[in-house]
Amino acid sequence: MTESPATETLRITEPADGVRLLTIDRTARRNALDRATYGAIREAIARAGRDEAVRAIVLTGAGDCFTAGNDLADFRDTAETVADSPGLALLKVLAACPKPVLAAVEGHAVGIGTTLLLHCDLAYAGAGARFRLPFTSLGLSPEGASSYLLPLVAGTKRAAELLMLGEPFGPETAEAAGLVNAVVPAGQALDAALERARALAALPPVSVAATKRALRAGHAEIVARTLASEAETFHALRRGPAAQAAFAAFFAR
Repeated sequence: MTESPATETLRITEPADGVRLLTIDRTARRNALDRATYGAIREAIARAGRDEAVRAIVLTGAGDCFTAGNDLADFRDTAETVADSPGLALLKVLAACPKPVLAAVEGHAVGIGTTLLLHCDLAYAGAGARFRLPFTSLGLSPEGASSYLLPLVAGTKRAAELLMLGEPFGPETAEAAGLVNAVVPAGQALDAALERARALAALPPVSVAATKRALRAGHAEIVARTLASEAETFHALRRGPAAQAAFAAFFAR
C-alpha cells in the first residue's frame, strides 16, 4: 500500500494499482465533517479525478463510523452563506467527478453522510450500519439533491418516509431504497468496495468514463439545479429559530 499527501482529518492511500482510498479520520468526533475535512475531501476527489493513474476512488470512514455528518460546532455559524458552504462545494465536485466513486459504510452515516451516497456510483454497507436523514428534526430541509435523487431511486413514498420523518434506518432499508448496492457482514464493507474498485480499475478507463457520463447525462442539469435550490432553502432555515434552537439543545446535552 502506497500513500499520497494527506491532512490531519483525511488519510489518502493507494491499496491497489489505480485505486485511491480516502479515509475520513476524525474518530474522536465520529468522523463529523468540519470545514477543513470538507475541503480535504473535495480537493482529494478533484485531484483523483484529474490523475490519469487513478481509475477508481473509494471513500470510507476510520474506525467504526462512516461519518456523523456535519460537525455542528461549525454548522451553527449563522454568518455562513450558500457561497461559503463547504458541503455544497464538496457535493458539486463529487457529482462532477469523471472517475467511478465507491463508498464503504460502517457504523453511522448521518445527514450528508447518507445523501452523498446518492452521488457515488457504487456503495456497500456493513450489517451494523445505521443511516439517518435528520433534517426535519433539526429545523432544516433536504440537501445534496436528495429531494430529487432519493425519489428517483427509492420511490416517492419511501423517500417521503426517510426525508420527512428523519428516523434512523438500517442497511437493509438503505439497500431497498437504492442508497447502497449490497449489505455485507459487519466490518467487510471496505473489502467489498475495494474488490469492486479493483475490478473497475482493470477495465479500459475510456469505457468506464463513457459509461459513467452516459448514466448521468440525463440528470446532470437537474441535479445541479436541485443542489443549488436546496442549498438556498437549507441555509435560510439553518439561520432560523427552529434550527438554532435544535443546535442549542444538542449542545446543552
